[in-house]
Amino acid sequence: MEKQHTIGKSVSISGTGLHTGQNGTLTFHPAEINHGIKFRRVDLFGQPIVEAKVKNVVDTSRGTTIAQNGVKVYTVEHIMASLRGSGIDNVLIDLNCEEPPILDGSAKIMMAALKEAGIVEQDAERKCLKITRKITYTHPKVGCELTIEPADKFSIDVKVDYKSGVLNVQEAHMHDISEFETEFAPCRTFVFFQELEMLLAHNLIRGGDLSNAIVFIEKQVSEEDLKRVAGLFHKESVAVHEGGILNNVTLYFDNEPARHKLLDIVGDLTLLGMPVIGKVTAYKPGHFANTEFVKQIAKAMKVAM
Repeated sequence: MEKQHTIGKSVSISGTGLHTGQNGTLTFHPAEINHGIKFRRVDLFGQPIVEAKVKNVVDTSRGTTIAQNGVKVYTVEHIMASLRGSGIDNVLIDLNCEEPPILDGSAKIMMAALKEAGIVEQDAERKCLKITRKITYTHPKVGCELTIEPADKFSIDVKVDYKSGVLNVQEAHMHDISEFETEFAPCRTFVFFQELEMLLAHNLIRGGDLSNAIVFIEKQVSEEDLKRVAGLFHKESVAVHEGGILNNVTLYFDNEPARHKLLDIVGDLTLLGMPVIGKVTAYKPGHFANTEFVKQIAKAMKVAM
């Protein structure tokens, strides 16, 4: 029998939100048994609560956004992944703006903060969802497929294919959640160079600064384009590494993009409200597909969303 867990003390992280560009502070607080994961918007009148549940997902454009009674919290997937990877069931998360800090584009810093706060066992049994039959979600237009089937523990196999000359077909495998902290939490989000200006034009990645994402370059890029992008992100210059990535970062793993996609799945699955016991196989996952998959699991297993 597994027990529920919370943290031993409050701990805060500050920084800039990736898409809104808002500077804010996120504070994890201990919470009582059966509390679950909840956000509290302390910047708003009445400090309204937004439950981290899949029923509250309202947008999946470049991240997972949740909302309750008109109150939004953007880009929650890395936080959710850090909590699942740390084995935390109950926590209250104060946020003084709409979007949590993106930090380095991974879950590593959040997990370090949670570890600093201390993981505390509580006197109540953890509720887990044990999968009893195969469940499949497909999105023919995108070509993605996610399945979960019965197993003795939680594991994930991921395969991504962007039909790209620089980002080849990649796979990532997590055999047990105990691997998450070292093998997947450090893996950062990524973007294609050609998407940057489009994302900026649509008021996205306003908090991007080329230190929190891997940037892949598929085509020949002129010096003029590189200078323009450097200017957009307030850099003196940027260049292209061998292998087709900007020189803003060095890869931690050859398959870091696939590992980050696995990180996102862990985070989005946590919106189910309890840990899942089953084997997940994902081909070309994304936040829309992930959250629709979670809804399908909840419906099939008769879990209240």
